[in-house]
Amino acid sequence: MKRSAHAIIDTAALRHNLARCREVAPNSLAMAVIKANAYGHNMLKAAETLSHANGFAVSCLQEALELRQARFIHPIVVLQGFHTMQSMKAIAEHRLRAVIHDRHQLELLDSAPASVKLDVALKLDTGMHRLGLPIEQARTLFERLSKHPNIKPTPWLMTHMACADEPDNPHTQQQLERFAKYTDGLQAPRSIGNSASILAWPESHVNWVRPGIMLYGSSPFAHGNARRDGLEAVMTLSAPLVAIHTIPKGESIGYGASWTCPEDTRTGVVACGYADGYPRHAPTGTPVWINGKESRILGRVSMDMIVIDLTAIEARAGDQVELWGKHLSVDRIAQAAGTISYELLCNAGNQCQHTYV
Repeated sequence: MKRSAHAIIDTAALRHNLARCREVAPNSLAMAVIKANAYGHNMLKAAETLSHANGFAVSCLQEALELRQARFIHPIVVLQGFHTMQSMKAIAEHRLRAVIHDRHQLELLDSAPASVKLDVALKLDTGMHRLGLPIEQARTLFERLSKHPNIKPTPWLMTHMACADEPDNPHTQQQLERFAKYTDGLQAPRSIGNSASILAWPESHVNWVRPGIMLYGSSPFAHGNARRDGLEAVMTLSAPLVAIHTIPKGESIGYGASWTCPEDTRTGVVACGYADGYPRHAPTGTPVWINGKESRILGRVSMDMIVIDLTAIEARAGDQVELWGKHLSVDRIAQAAGTISYELLCNAGNQCQHTYV
Protein backbone atom coordinates (compact mmCIF):
# COMPACT_ATOMS: atom_id res chain seq x y z
CA MET A 1 0.00 0.00 0.00
CA LYS A 2 1.41 3.36 -1.04
CA ARG A 3 1.23 6.26 1.38
CA SER A 4 1.94 9.92 0.77
CA ALA A 5 5.41 9.99 2.30
CA HIS A 6 8.13 8.61 0.07
CA ALA A 7 11.89 8.13 0.06
CA ILE A 8 13.97 9.26 -2.89
CA ILE A 9 17.21 7.27 -3.13
CA ASP A 10 20.14 8.93 -4.91
CA THR A 11 22.26 6.14 -6.37
CA ALA A 12 25.01 8.55 -7.46
CA ALA A 13 25.40 9.63 -3.82
CA LEU A 14 25.63 5.98 -2.76
CA ARG A 15 28.45 5.41 -5.25
CA HIS A 16 30.15 8.64 -4.16
CA ASN A 17 30.19 7.51 -0.53
CA LEU A 18 31.81 4.20 -1.43
CA ALA A 19 34.41 6.16 -3.40
CA ARG A 20 34.95 8.33 -0.31
CA CYS A 21 35.63 5.18 1.72
CA ARG A 22 38.23 4.08 -0.80
CA GLU A 23 39.77 7.54 -0.84
CA VAL A 24 40.23 7.43 2.95
CA ALA A 25 41.37 3.78 3.08
CA PRO A 26 43.05 3.28 -0.32
CA ASN A 27 44.97 0.15 0.63
CA SER A 28 41.98 -1.79 1.97
CA LEU A 29 39.27 -3.77 0.23
CA ALA A 30 35.76 -2.40 0.81
CA MET A 31 33.07 -4.71 2.17
CA ALA A 32 29.82 -2.76 1.79
CA VAL A 33 27.49 -3.39 4.73
CA ILE A 34 23.98 -3.80 3.31
CA LYS A 35 22.26 -5.53 6.22
CA ALA A 36 18.79 -4.49 7.45
CA ASN A 37 17.61 -3.95 3.88
CA ALA A 38 20.66 -1.71 3.29
CA TYR A 39 19.68 0.46 6.27
CA GLY A 40 16.26 0.95 4.71
CA HIS A 41 17.56 1.72 1.19
CA ASN A 42 16.54 -1.65 -0.38
CA MET A 43 19.25 -4.28 -0.20
CA LEU A 44 19.06 -5.57 -3.78
CA LYS A 45 19.00 -2.07 -5.27
CA ALA A 46 21.89 -1.03 -3.05
CA ALA A 47 23.87 -4.12 -4.03
CA GLU A 48 23.27 -3.36 -7.69
CA THR A 49 24.40 0.24 -7.22
CA LEU A 50 27.43 -0.89 -5.21
CA SER A 51 28.29 -3.80 -7.48
CA HIS A 52 31.87 -2.50 -7.75
CA ALA A 53 32.38 -3.06 -4.00
CA ASN A 54 34.85 -5.86 -3.22
CA GLY A 55 32.27 -7.70 -1.16
CA PHE A 56 29.14 -7.39 0.95
CA ALA A 57 28.37 -7.89 4.63
CA VAL A 58 24.91 -8.89 5.81
CA SER A 59 23.50 -9.77 9.18
CA CYS A 60 21.87 -13.13 8.61
CA LEU A 61 21.69 -16.08 6.27
CA GLN A 62 18.37 -15.06 4.71
CA GLU A 63 19.82 -11.73 3.55
CA ALA A 64 22.78 -13.52 1.99
CA LEU A 65 20.52 -16.03 0.22
CA GLU A 66 18.49 -13.19 -1.29
CA LEU A 67 21.70 -11.80 -2.77
CA ARG A 68 22.73 -15.16 -4.16
CA GLN A 69 19.25 -15.73 -5.59
CA ALA A 70 19.58 -12.35 -7.31
CA ARG A 71 22.85 -13.69 -8.83
CA PHE A 72 25.32 -11.54 -6.96
CA ILE A 73 28.60 -13.48 -7.01
CA HIS A 74 30.54 -11.19 -4.63
CA PRO A 75 32.18 -12.44 -1.45
CA ILE A 76 29.47 -12.21 1.21
CA VAL A 77 30.13 -12.27 4.95
CA VAL A 78 27.29 -13.40 7.22
CA LEU A 79 27.93 -11.47 10.43
CA GLN A 80 25.74 -13.65 12.66
CA GLY A 81 27.27 -16.78 11.18
CA PHE A 82 25.40 -20.08 11.53
CA HIS A 83 23.33 -21.33 14.46
CA THR A 84 22.25 -24.77 13.28
CA MET A 85 23.67 -27.57 11.16
CA GLN A 86 21.16 -26.69 8.45
CA SER A 87 22.29 -23.07 8.30
CA MET A 88 25.95 -24.16 8.28
CA LYS A 89 25.30 -26.39 5.27
CA ALA A 90 23.44 -23.57 3.47
CA ILE A 91 26.34 -21.18 4.04
CA ALA A 92 28.75 -23.73 2.60
CA GLU A 93 26.50 -24.55 -0.35
CA HIS A 94 26.10 -20.91 -1.35
CA ARG A 95 29.78 -20.02 -0.93
CA LEU A 96 29.26 -17.56 1.91
CA ARG A 97 31.72 -16.65 4.66
CA ALA A 98 30.42 -17.35 8.16
CA VAL A 99 31.57 -15.38 11.17
CA ILE A 100 32.59 -17.66 14.03
CA HIS A 101 31.92 -15.81 17.27
CA ASP A 102 30.64 -18.39 19.78
CA ARG A 103 31.65 -21.75 21.27
CA HIS A 104 28.38 -23.28 20.11
CA GLN A 105 29.50 -22.78 16.51
CA LEU A 106 32.77 -24.57 17.19
CA GLU A 107 30.80 -27.51 18.57
CA LEU A 108 28.63 -27.60 15.44
CA LEU A 109 31.75 -27.54 13.30
CA ASP A 110 33.14 -30.57 15.10
CA SER A 111 30.01 -32.54 14.27
CA ALA A 112 29.73 -31.45 10.63
CA PRO A 113 29.87 -34.00 7.79
CA ALA A 114 33.18 -34.19 5.97
CA SER A 115 31.51 -32.85 2.81
CA VAL A 116 30.84 -29.43 4.41
CA LYS A 117 33.62 -26.97 3.59
CA LEU A 118 33.32 -23.46 4.97
CA ASP A 119 34.92 -20.06 4.52
CA VAL A 120 34.98 -18.40 7.94
CA ALA A 121 36.02 -15.27 9.78
CA LEU A 122 37.03 -15.61 13.41
CA LYS A 123 35.51 -12.77 15.40
CA LEU A 124 37.51 -11.76 18.44
CA ASP A 125 36.16 -9.72 21.33
CA THR A 126 38.56 -6.87 22.04
CA GLY A 127 36.19 -4.90 24.24
CA MET A 128 32.80 -4.62 22.53
CA HIS A 129 31.46 -7.55 24.62
CA ARG A 130 28.63 -8.34 22.28
CA LEU A 131 29.70 -11.06 19.84
CA GLY A 132 33.16 -12.55 19.73
CA LEU A 133 35.46 -15.13 21.30
CA PRO A 134 38.07 -13.98 23.82
CA ILE A 135 40.93 -12.12 22.15
CA GLU A 136 43.39 -13.83 24.52
CA GLN A 137 42.55 -17.12 22.78
CA ALA A 138 43.14 -15.76 19.29
CA ARG A 139 46.20 -17.88 18.51
CA THR A 140 44.72 -21.15 19.80
CA LEU A 141 41.40 -20.57 18.05
CA PHE A 142 43.03 -19.55 14.77
CA GLU A 143 45.23 -22.64 14.75
CA ARG A 144 42.22 -24.82 15.56
CA LEU A 145 40.23 -23.41 12.64
CA SER A 146 43.20 -23.47 10.28
CA LYS A 147 43.60 -27.22 10.87
CA HIS A 148 39.89 -28.04 10.96
CA PRO A 149 38.83 -30.43 8.19
CA ASN A 150 35.64 -28.46 7.50
CA ILE A 151 37.34 -25.07 7.16
CA LYS A 152 38.76 -23.77 3.91
CA PRO A 153 42.04 -21.87 4.05
CA THR A 154 42.55 -19.24 5.33
CA PRO A 155 40.28 -18.08 8.19
CA TRP A 156 39.96 -14.31 8.50
CA LEU A 157 40.43 -12.43 11.75
CA MET A 158 38.02 -9.65 12.68
CA THR A 159 36.82 -7.50 15.55
CA HIS A 160 34.40 -4.62 16.07
CA MET A 161 34.92 -1.20 17.62
CA ALA A 162 32.63 -0.08 20.44
CA CYS A 163 33.45 3.63 20.68
CA ALA A 164 35.00 4.64 17.36
CA ASP A 165 32.25 7.24 16.94
CA GLU A 166 33.87 9.15 19.82
CA PRO A 167 37.33 10.13 18.47
CA ASP A 168 38.57 11.24 21.87
CA ASN A 169 37.59 8.04 23.64
CA PRO A 170 40.71 5.94 24.48
CA HIS A 171 38.70 2.71 24.30
CA THR A 172 39.24 2.43 20.52
CA GLN A 173 43.02 2.69 20.78
CA GLN A 174 42.95 0.07 23.52
CA GLN A 175 40.92 -2.27 21.31
CA LEU A 176 43.27 -1.78 18.37
CA GLU A 177 46.29 -2.49 20.54
CA ARG A 178 44.74 -5.65 21.97
CA PHE A 179 43.86 -6.92 18.51
CA ALA A 180 47.39 -6.25 17.24
CA LYS A 181 49.01 -7.83 20.31
CA TYR A 182 47.12 -11.12 20.27
CA THR A 183 47.05 -11.63 16.48
CA ASP A 184 50.66 -10.65 15.87
CA GLY A 185 52.33 -13.13 13.53
CA LEU A 186 49.14 -14.86 12.42
CA GLN A 187 49.09 -15.02 8.63
CA ALA A 188 45.47 -14.15 7.90
CA PRO A 189 43.36 -11.46 6.25
CA ARG A 190 42.01 -9.01 8.82
CA SER A 191 38.92 -6.80 9.09
CA ILE A 192 38.45 -4.10 11.73
CA GLY A 193 37.17 -0.77 10.48
CA ASN A 194 33.54 0.25 10.56
CA SER A 195 32.50 3.68 9.23
CA ALA A 196 33.77 5.69 12.19
CA SER A 197 37.01 3.73 12.28
CA ILE A 198 37.53 4.25 8.57
CA LEU A 199 37.25 8.01 8.90
CA ALA A 200 39.03 8.54 12.22
CA TRP A 201 41.31 5.58 12.94
CA PRO A 202 43.83 4.78 10.17
CA GLU A 203 45.17 1.85 12.22
CA SER A 204 41.89 0.06 11.44
CA HIS A 205 42.64 0.13 7.70
CA VAL A 206 43.73 -3.48 7.39
CA ASN A 207 42.92 -5.92 4.56
CA TRP A 208 39.16 -5.28 4.65
CA VAL A 209 37.14 -2.31 5.90
CA ARG A 210 33.40 -2.48 6.51
CA PRO A 211 31.68 0.81 5.57
CA GLY A 212 28.09 0.93 6.79
CA ILE A 213 26.32 4.15 7.76
CA MET A 214 28.80 6.30 5.82
CA LEU A 215 27.61 4.66 2.59
CA TYR A 216 24.17 6.11 3.20
CA GLY A 217 25.42 9.66 3.72
CA SER A 218 25.20 9.96 7.50
CA SER A 219 28.08 10.85 9.76
CA PRO A 220 29.10 7.95 12.01
CA PHE A 221 30.21 10.34 14.75
CA ALA A 222 28.25 11.65 17.69
CA HIS A 223 27.30 15.21 16.72
CA GLY A 224 29.05 14.64 13.39
CA ASN A 225 28.74 16.51 10.12
CA ALA A 226 28.31 14.36 7.02
CA ARG A 227 29.36 17.08 4.59
CA ARG A 228 32.50 17.75 6.61
CA ASP A 229 33.24 14.04 6.36
CA GLY A 230 32.86 14.23 2.58
CA LEU A 231 29.61 12.27 2.45
CA GLU A 232 26.47 12.89 0.40
CA ALA A 233 22.89 12.22 1.52
CA VAL A 234 21.42 9.17 -0.19
CA MET A 235 17.84 9.16 1.15
CA THR A 236 15.54 12.17 0.96
CA LEU A 237 12.31 11.64 2.89
CA SER A 238 9.54 13.92 1.72
CA ALA A 239 5.76 14.25 1.91
CA PRO A 240 3.17 16.76 0.66
CA LEU A 241 1.40 19.55 2.47
CA VAL A 242 -2.25 18.57 2.68
CA ALA A 243 -3.70 21.59 4.50
CA ILE A 244 -2.82 25.14 5.52
CA HIS A 245 -4.41 26.99 8.47
CA THR A 246 -3.92 30.12 10.50
CA ILE A 247 -4.24 29.26 14.19
CA PRO A 248 -5.21 32.13 16.53
CA LYS A 249 -2.93 33.35 19.30
CA GLY A 250 -3.40 31.34 22.48
CA GLU A 251 -4.68 28.20 20.74
CA SER A 252 -2.76 24.92 21.01
CA ILE A 253 -1.73 22.45 18.33
CA GLY A 254 -1.95 18.66 18.22
CA TYR A 255 -2.32 15.87 20.76
CA GLY A 256 -1.72 16.91 24.32
CA ALA A 257 -1.95 20.59 23.37
CA SER A 258 1.81 20.67 23.92
CA TRP A 259 2.51 23.83 21.92
CA THR A 260 0.52 27.07 22.16
CA CYS A 261 0.64 29.80 19.51
CA PRO A 262 2.31 32.95 20.91
CA GLU A 263 0.60 34.90 18.09
CA ASP A 264 -1.60 34.18 15.11
CA THR A 265 0.41 31.46 13.35
CA ARG A 266 0.21 30.16 9.80
CA THR A 267 0.68 26.39 9.83
CA GLY A 268 0.79 23.52 7.38
CA VAL A 269 -0.11 19.86 7.81
CA VAL A 270 2.36 17.39 6.28
CA ALA A 271 1.20 13.89 5.31
CA CYS A 272 3.88 12.02 7.23
CA GLY A 273 4.04 10.62 10.74
CA TYR A 274 5.38 7.81 12.84
CA ALA A 275 3.51 5.26 10.68
CA ASP A 276 5.92 6.33 7.93
CA GLY A 277 8.97 5.91 10.13
CA TYR A 278 9.31 9.52 11.22
CA PRO A 279 10.31 9.68 14.90
CA ARG A 280 7.31 10.23 17.18
CA HIS A 281 9.49 11.93 19.79
CA ALA A 282 10.78 14.64 17.46
CA PRO A 283 9.96 17.78 19.48
CA THR A 284 8.69 21.22 18.52
CA GLY A 285 11.52 22.95 16.73
CA THR A 286 12.77 19.90 14.81
CA PRO A 287 13.71 21.31 11.39
CA VAL A 288 12.00 20.66 8.07
CA TRP A 289 12.71 22.12 4.62
CA ILE A 290 10.10 23.60 2.30
CA ASN A 291 10.36 25.74 -0.82
CA GLY A 292 13.97 26.66 -0.26
CA LYS A 293 13.61 27.56 3.42
CA GLU A 294 14.08 25.84 6.73
CA SER A 295 11.09 25.68 9.03
CA ARG A 296 10.16 23.63 12.09
CA ILE A 297 7.69 21.18 13.58
CA LEU A 298 4.98 22.49 15.92
CA GLY A 299 3.48 20.17 18.54
CA ARG A 300 3.52 16.40 18.59
CA VAL A 301 4.13 14.08 15.67
CA SER A 302 0.97 12.07 14.91
CA MET A 303 0.58 8.71 13.21
CA ASP A 304 0.03 10.20 9.76
CA MET A 305 0.61 13.96 10.16
CA ILE A 306 3.05 16.62 11.26
CA VAL A 307 2.19 20.28 11.75
CA ILE A 308 4.86 22.74 10.61
CA ASP A 309 5.37 26.50 10.91
CA LEU A 310 4.69 28.40 7.66
CA THR A 311 5.35 31.86 9.06
CA ALA A 312 6.97 33.92 6.30
CA ILE A 313 7.03 30.92 3.92
CA GLU A 314 5.10 30.90 0.66
CA ALA A 315 3.46 27.51 0.34
CA ARG A 316 0.27 25.85 -0.77
CA ALA A 317 -1.32 22.42 -0.50
CA GLY A 318 0.54 19.90 -2.61
CA ASP A 319 3.99 21.39 -2.05
CA GLN A 320 6.59 18.84 -1.01
CA VAL A 321 8.23 19.07 2.41
CA GLU A 322 11.67 17.55 2.97
CA LEU A 323 11.85 15.83 6.36
CA TRP A 324 15.53 15.03 5.80
CA GLY A 325 17.80 14.63 2.82
CA LYS A 326 19.75 16.87 0.46
CA HIS A 327 19.02 20.11 2.28
CA LEU A 328 18.56 18.80 5.79
CA SER A 329 20.88 16.18 7.26
CA VAL A 330 19.25 13.13 8.80
CA ASP A 331 21.80 13.55 11.59
CA ARG A 332 20.13 16.80 12.68
CA ILE A 333 16.73 15.11 12.89
CA ALA A 334 18.20 12.22 14.85
CA GLN A 335 19.86 14.56 17.33
CA ALA A 336 16.64 16.53 17.78
CA ALA A 337 14.66 13.33 18.40
CA GLY A 338 17.22 11.83 20.78
CA THR A 339 18.08 8.90 18.53
CA ILE A 340 20.54 7.98 15.77
CA SER A 341 20.34 8.21 12.00
CA TYR A 342 20.53 4.42 11.67
CA GLU A 343 17.11 4.07 13.29
CA LEU A 344 15.52 6.82 11.22
CA LEU A 345 16.81 5.48 7.91
CA CYS A 346 15.79 1.91 8.71
CA ASN A 347 12.33 2.88 9.94
CA ALA A 348 11.42 5.28 7.15
CA GLY A 349 13.16 3.36 4.41
CA ASN A 350 11.43 0.11 5.31
CA GLN A 351 7.99 1.71 5.56
CA CYS A 352 7.90 4.19 2.66
CA GLN A 353 7.75 3.66 -1.04
CA HIS A 354 11.08 4.26 -2.79
CA THR A 355 11.98 6.21 -5.92
CA TYR A 356 15.47 5.70 -7.33
CA VAL A 357 17.25 8.47 -9.17
